[in-house]
This record gives sequence, structure tokens and C-alpha cells, in this order.
Amino acid sequence: MIVRTTAGITDTERHIKGNNGNWESKRIVLADDRVGFSFHETTIAAGTTNDFHYANHIEAVWLTRGKGTLRDLTNGEEYPLEAGSMYLLDGHEKHQVIVEEEMQMLCVFNPPVVGDENHDENGIYPLLRLQDDGTVVREK
Repeated sequence: MIVRTTAGITDTERHIKGNNGNWESKRIVLADDRVGFSFHETTIAAGTTNDFHYANHIEAVWLTRGKGTLRDLTNGEEYPLEAGSMYLLDGHEKHQVIVEEEMQMLCVFNPPVVGDENHDENGIYPLLRLQDDGTVVREK
């Protein structure tokens, strides 16, 4: 059984802050927990525009607070977001989150994230390696 609080994660290696300072994320469950997914609480600052791309993960997001717009950068479609909205990125879409009011969201990733979310432009996370056949393997 795993029991954690976000307060216990604050200011630890599981509390990640984005390079641009627009967002922060508390990694409640990671790959090392061996449950097959990762679970994060992420906060994104009001008045910001944030580009994301997860080439190797499916992500489900539940917005618990805030307001803004989700833009699919692959086709330009836009979707309004508010508390209670859910979106699922199942096609590895490059997307943008435009934040009117500070957003708090709960995010589930499959396969699980192994560490921080500072990845390269192809969406490859640290400690993961893309093989020639397209599969992702964890570095040892």
C-alpha cells in the first residue's frame, strides 16, 4: 500500500518546477512505485501559455481548479477548460495550455514517468531510451 500527501512531497525530488517557471508538479506516483502509471498534481500559473508534447506517454488530465483553453497544435482545434474538465491525449498530440485563471490538474501518465518532466523536444524523458523499433526502454 502506498500512502502519500502532496505536503510531504513539497520541496523534495518529487516536486518539479518547469524550466520557464510557469508550472510545478508534485509526482505522487512514479515508475519506481511499480503500479504501471504515474500520477501527478500539476499547477500552471495564470496568464501563461505552455507548450507540451509527450511522444511516449498517454496522458489523462482532470482539471480541479482554474480556467483556460487547450489547443491541439497538430490541427489548431481549441477546447475550453474549466474545473471539472477532463482531456485525454491518446495520440501523442503536441498541445498548448493557455491559462486564464491558475489551473490545478491531476494527471495520469501511461507508461509511467520515471522522474522530472524536463524532456527534450521529442518528448523523451530522462532515463528512457527510444529503440530503433520504436519501443521505449528504461536506462539502467
